[in-house]
Amino acid sequence: MNALNIAEYTQTLGLQARHASALMARSDAATRNRALRALAALLRANGASLQQENAGDVERGVAAGLAAPMIDRLKLTPRIIETVAQGCEQLAAMPDIIGEITSLRQQPSGIRVGQMRVPIGVFGMIFESRPNVTIEAASLSIKSGNACILRGGSEAIESNKALARLVQQALVDSGLPAQAVQLVQTTDREAVGQLIAMPQFVDVIIPRGGKGLIERVSREARVPVIKHLDGNCHVYVDDPTDLQMAVNIADNSKTQKYSPCNASEGLLVARSVAAQFLPKIGAVYAAKGVEMRCDAQALAILSAVSGAHLMAATEQDWSEEYLAPIISVKVVEGIDEAIAHINRYSSHHTDAIVTRDHGHAQRFLREVDSASVMVNASTRFADGFEYGLGAEIGISTDKFHARGPVGMEGLTSLKWVVLGRGEVRS
Repeated sequence: MNALNIAEYTQTLGLQARHASALMARSDAATRNRALRALAALLRANGASLQQENAGDVERGVAAGLAAPMIDRLKLTPRIIETVAQGCEQLAAMPDIIGEITSLRQQPSGIRVGQMRVPIGVFGMIFESRPNVTIEAASLSIKSGNACILRGGSEAIESNKALARLVQQALVDSGLPAQAVQLVQTTDREAVGQLIAMPQFVDVIIPRGGKGLIERVSREARVPVIKHLDGNCHVYVDDPTDLQMAVNIADNSKTQKYSPCNASEGLLVARSVAAQFLPKIGAVYAAKGVEMRCDAQALAILSAVSGAHLMAATEQDWSEEYLAPIISVKVVEGIDEAIAHINRYSSHHTDAIVTRDHGHAQRFLREVDSASVMVNASTRFADGFEYGLGAEIGISTDKFHARGPVGMEGLTSLKWVVLGRGEVRS
């Protein structure tokens, strides 16, 4: 397509989405839930063909020299297919919040004033690598009564097309408009530029991918953006702590999977437990090939660990999102320094404390300025599915409208409703 054709194409997508959004907003919850259950069944029934389409994308990605974390995100395994299918069913089982009126209060004038939860309308989703995002976005859009336009990366185009076909089949079979979920069929980057500059059709844009993509969208968009730029997450091992629990959490947060944005990139350890804790976690990381970039105190302790891959940390390491088997390690005086370090260097995504001190746990929860803050749990739980949202559209580090994993509520808005019996203002 040339630039003119792409402009016309995206305008058509926008018009269709706006029309479909009106139909979705007035659809009943039972119909939307039926579409979600139908989609789950279609995903399971078509698992083999989905994997075949995905294998071609993965093969092309490897040939193109995509980095290992990108290839990992690109894979559509049976486990991932089952997880997104379960997400659809989880969403279908959740209560419907559309049309719900809350905080209805009687005023001295006689009117009653409250707020009604309504769909946002049309959202655009721009994402890279992970084809499962197609289903997560589509299922949340269906549940929340919205329409969406999805633009995946060129590296996953065939996987995304195959998934989008199943979504539209589920919609049509359930009596909903196919255009409620549309996938941009071209990989031309100009389509992104058009999509983020259509406020007449698109109510919010959600970029999900690398920092370059999100910065571009944030810079050029003419509609509101829900975003996070980095996932520089931390685990802080406090004193007092359960050392084995701390090892398990620090290990899982870093090594359960290296590529997600909720993987831990920084490990902070209270000085009074460092000599006991660091050799234990150092041995685990050494066995798994994790490089540790350490401050002077951590380096001195970890140098005795056999097979440990150590480097002296630079100032840049404290702010780095590695998405790889690398972690920064710093010994801190205690909770005050840990909180100060996290608030300065983290990306305000997800940070965790491992502690036996209730007061320290409460301070950490209150004072760490991140979208998700955890006590005695792995940062890898920062996920819409794990939070019981059914799925997530992304994770927001913004403070307005939506923060943390963005599920169904994040794709809705509130409008004021006034109920009267003939009152007039004097």
